[in-house]
Amino acid sequence: MAEPVREELSALAAIFCGPHEWEVLSCSETDGTVFRIHTKAEGPMDVDIPLELVFHLPINYPLCLPAISVNSEHLTRAQCVTVKEKLLEQAENLLSEPMVHELVLWIQQNLRHILSQPETGSGSDKCTFSASTTVDDGLWITLLHLDHMRAKTKYVKTVEKWVSDLRLTGRLMFMGKIILILLQGDRNNIKEYLVLQKTSKVDVDSSGKKCKEKMISVLFETKVQMEHKRFLAFEVKEYAALDELQKEFETAGLKKLFYGFVLGLVK
Repeated sequence: MAEPVREELSALAAIFCGPHEWEVLSCSETDGTVFRIHTKAEGPMDVDIPLELVFHLPINYPLCLPAISVNSEHLTRAQCVTVKEKLLEQAENLLSEPMVHELVLWIQQNLRHILSQPETGSGSDKCTFSASTTVDDGLWITLLHLDHMRAKTKYVKTVEKWVSDLRLTGRLMFMGKIILILLQGDRNNIKEYLVLQKTSKVDVDSSGKKCKEKMISVLFETKVQMEHKRFLAFEVKEYAALDELQKEFETAGLKKLFYGFVLGLVK
């Protein structure tokens, strides 16, 4: 971890020192640092709105944008997505410098203005813009491996909701004990999906208690290449045999991905 980032995290821990205001969720030399900040911002009618902000600082931060997730029981999912997009827009102006505290201050000062904008108009504009700018250079593909799903029905519904909210496509694939998630879409949205996957209580443990996903691994990620299929939707599929799973990858132009990463999971 670079020294400026270490100093930033130390400063943030000192600033957000109240009960449950600050929590480091994971820290890795390869995946970077994920942490959660609980704060409040002034919304419409001068009402304070609690916000849960999850930041993922990749190893090359602050030379690249952090991934950001926004949650609040007082906001709709669409409003949370809008707030996240506004934060990322602001973050682009702060590249190369530690920015998390400035982003938190900015949203505290501007949440009321963001929420006062018509949701339906801005939402439809954003969808049109996103669709028109989703070109090959901006499209990424990521392959994830899950160790298990105990609460399968609930888990699958949660994954489907996340990918829908983040406008991702791909596959959730089951073959025997192998569970794979293939995601295609905007790289920042894929990063936010990973934040949700790692920080939400999406499964249950052996005693039936809700728990976070601790056994997920990123097998592969890259920009979508010319030979790769463009997925138009996200589908949940079960495969009776390895050759069916292999055919899925080959049809998607991902034969090398299958032999390089998937085949080794078969025991």
